[in-house]
Amino acid sequence: MFLRQAGQAVATVIVAGPAAASAPSPLDDAMQYDDQKKVGFAIVGLGKFATQQMMPAFKDCKHARIAALVSGSPDKAKKLARQYGVEAKNIYNYENFDTIKDNPEVDVVYIVLPVGLHAEYTIRATKAGKHVLTEKPMATSPEDCQKMIDACQKAGKKLMVAYRAQYEPFNLDAIARIRKGELGKLLQITADHGRSVDPTGDKADSWRVQKKLAGGGSLMDIGIYSLNATRYLTGEEPVEVTAIESTDKNDPRFQEVEDRIHFTLRFPSGVLATCTSSYSIQEVKRYRVFGDKAWLDLDPATDYKEHNLKIGDKNGERKPNVDEGNQFAAELDHMAECVLNNTTPKTPGEEGLRDIRLIHAIYDTRTGKRVKV
Repeated sequence: MFLRQAGQAVATVIVAGPAAASAPSPLDDAMQYDDQKKVGFAIVGLGKFATQQMMPAFKDCKHARIAALVSGSPDKAKKLARQYGVEAKNIYNYENFDTIKDNPEVDVVYIVLPVGLHAEYTIRATKAGKHVLTEKPMATSPEDCQKMIDACQKAGKKLMVAYRAQYEPFNLDAIARIRKGELGKLLQITADHGRSVDPTGDKADSWRVQKKLAGGGSLMDIGIYSLNATRYLTGEEPVEVTAIESTDKNDPRFQEVEDRIHFTLRFPSGVLATCTSSYSIQEVKRYRVFGDKAWLDLDPATDYKEHNLKIGDKNGERKPNVDEGNQFAAELDHMAECVLNNTTPKTPGEEGLRDIRLIHAIYDTRTGKRVKV
């Protein structure tokens, strides 16, 4: 089982000094392709997200393909291998994973494991000579994020964090409108992400309430969408954070991790972002951006499909026509393009490190104190 071990969470570190990475930017569509061969991906972890959302997207990829599978469940791996045309020799488990170094069909290792295992498998993948795409959040601590970055740099391999919203057409449309000034001067952002976690009824949720594997609760898992969105929407890095937490410790789900966190970010331009995350409310994935000329609302903003974008001003509301596309295919193809063209990913390891530093700063402020970042 992939839950057999995980790195210890490192003590909280307050964010200090300059930003670790520049604010995220939209995906550049004007890519130049040097090689039309498809880049081979090894999928590490065959849970619900991997099998139901991400793997089906490969059919829409121009430059990426599934080359290998890594799982602690042989039967599941064999079944999926047949479904996706993966040869039996390209099925691995967590014990023999390191032998993937001898497989020239695998260019990229895509880590879809609990957060506490991201650093271990990133480092093992780089030692095997493979590029790395890892799910978000990048790791449980800033220290582990840095170890991942260092390992990839030492090996000369790409490291990308799977911030799928930054490859999703509705979010890209929102960013473009803000950059063009359609909202006027940005003033404030509200962002809410939450759902009801069910560790006993949903196996996929069982590790999310274990701090060693998850690194934290709702903030690490889904609040990070709100946090990252404020950064790519403003194009800035926050300079101050404050937060308040409310968790019912009588709820067996929250013996190790937090439930609800309300946090506020202040940006250099004066923009204030008010965000919430929760593991006990019905599903919400939305944000609203306010300017002095207009507002923009995306609800849902970070779902797998069926996004709903609205723009309003003194003349009323309107719904722009945006092609839904396939955010997963766009993300996978971008990683493949970076490998083919030897370019830096739009969401590199430094991007993930910055979010984890901010998350740890938010955890430090959940008593209500302010922390300069």
